[in-house]
Amino acid sequence: MTRTRPAVRALQYLALAGYVIFLGFPLVWMLSTSFKPPREMVEIHPTLVPHHPTLDNYVQAFTQQQLGRAALNSLQVSLATAVLTVLVALPAAYALARFRTRVGTVALGWVLLSQLFPFVLLVIPLFLILRQADLVDTHAGLILVYVVWALPFALWMLQGFVRNVPRDLEEAAAVDGATRLQTLRKVVAPLLAPGIVATALFAFISSWNEFFFALVLLKSPDLATLPVTLARFVGVEGIARLGPLAAGSLMATVPSLLFFAFMQRRLTSGSLAGAVKG
Repeated sequence: MTRTRPAVRALQYLALAGYVIFLGFPLVWMLSTSFKPPREMVEIHPTLVPHHPTLDNYVQAFTQQQLGRAALNSLQVSLATAVLTVLVALPAAYALARFRTRVGTVALGWVLLSQLFPFVLLVIPLFLILRQADLVDTHAGLILVYVVWALPFALWMLQGFVRNVPRDLEEAAAVDGATRLQTLRKVVAPLLAPGIVATALFAFISSWNEFFFALVLLKSPDLATLPVTLARFVGVEGIARLGPLAAGSLMATVPSLLFFAFMQRRLTSGSLAGAVKG
């Protein structure tokens, strides 16, 4: 056994390295393309390292398509979606996990079933409802749609975390005179920090990358999000401007990676803090 352990560990590291390369190579190739001049992009034998690197692609991406404004729009919409999803899903998930009734079981099943509905089936009813509420072509309407779309998975994920919290802690808080809301806010919520962070990550990244609803609901160019703006780098002839598109896609990917890295630290520290408080 002692002789085979180094070999098994080497194979594990080799598989992990291959998986990292598989995931990271498209990002590296996009980085390389973003610095290439147009002539190098049509070479028969492309190279990973540009021979004559240039920043013209980044200049075109920011000046021709208002990429900075689109990034700010996506950031506002994604942050608002993440915050509202957590605020709505947390008490609802607590109720589903603690008050187990037939109605709650049916509601949870419906929550999971709603994830099977395709976007195309929902976009027309959503558009009509938002038009009557005067929320078409507004960030508020888009945020509302994103929150509703993220809630089913957020509820399913958070109620699993709530069930892992010992009931003894809640009973002790009730003996001390705490109400349900106080128990949820001061006892349960700190222990749910990993679940809350995971839910916020899911809501943020899903809304940051979403394209279809933003394309249908937003008509003003000043309100466009990043995915809609990046789609404009493809002309009506179907020909894509690869350089500016790669530069814009890279700039759109970096914020989500930074947000994930930042929230991942909170995920670990929140788990430890919840263990100490519990």
